[in-house]
Amino acid sequence: MPPHSRKRAILITGASTGIGKEAARHLTEKGFSVFAGVRKEKDALLLTDQSGGSIKPVILDVTRKADILSAVNTIQNETGSSGLYGLVNNAGIPFGGPLEYMDIENIRMVMEVNLIGAISVTQACLPLLRKGHGRIVNISSISGRIALPFVGPYAASKFALEAFSDSLRVELRPFRIPVSVIEPGDVATPIWEKTASTINQAAKAFPETAYDIYGPIFNKINTITTHGIPAYLIAKKIEHTLSAKWPKARYVVGLDARVLILISFFPAIIRDWIISLFLPQYGQA
Repeated sequence: MPPHSRKRAILITGASTGIGKEAARHLTEKGFSVFAGVRKEKDALLLTDQSGGSIKPVILDVTRKADILSAVNTIQNETGSSGLYGLVNNAGIPFGGPLEYMDIENIRMVMEVNLIGAISVTQACLPLLRKGHGRIVNISSISGRIALPFVGPYAASKFALEAFSDSLRVELRPFRIPVSVIEPGDVATPIWEKTASTINQAAKAFPETAYDIYGPIFNKINTITTHGIPAYLIAKKIEHTLSAKWPKARYVVGLDARVLILISFFPAIIRDWIISLFLPQYGQA
C-alpha cells in the first residue's frame, strides 16, 4: 500500500507560503496525508526538506490545466481506492489600487487564480472526493462579504468564490460532500507586502494625473505591513472544518472580520461613511 493512502489525504493549493504552508504543516502533525500544491520546483524542494519528507509537494499552478491534471493523477496513483478526503482551495493573489487605472490583465489574473483556479481544481478533484467521502474548504476572505475600496478585483473574486461555494454546496449535497468557506480578516503573512511592491511596479505605467488624484492612496499602500492574526489560527480552523461531523457553511476568523461582518449589515450610506473614515483624503485634483 502506498504510504500516502494509509491516512486521510488532503490537497492544499497555494502551499508554498502563508496560510497554505502553515495548514500543510499543521494538518500533517494532526495525522493527515498532505499533498501541498506549489508553483515552483524550488518551493517543492524546500517544503520537502523542512517537513522531513512528511509533506508531499506537487507542482500545481491553478491556472495551468496540465499542472492540475498531473497533480490529480499523482494523488490518484498514491491514494488508490481511498480517494481524496479533503480539498483546500487556498491559492490566491490580492491586487489593489484605484480601479480607474488598473491594468485589465492584472484584474483578469486575479480572477483566474482566485476564482477560475479554484473551480478548475475542484472539477478535477471531485471524482476523488466522491471516492474518499471527502469535503471541500474554500479559503475566501472577509472581502468576500464586504467590498472595501481599492481592492475591487480581489473583493470581486472573493464574492464570486462565495457564490460558487454556495451553489456547489447544494449540488454536492446528495453525495454528502460538505463545502465550507473560511473568511479570515487580516492575517500575518507577507502577501500584502508583496502586493504593495507589485502595485508600485504597475503604477509606473500610470499617467501623472493618477498621482495627482490618488496620491494619498498610493502613500497609504506603501505603508502596508505584515500584521493581523497568525496563520496558525486559520490552519486550526481548516483542521476543524475537515474534522467536524457537521461543518458549517461559513467560518469567520478574526476580530476585525467580525466587526466588518457587522458593518456589512448597515445601510449602504452608513457603511460607506464608516469605511471612508479610515481612508486618507484624496480626489482634490
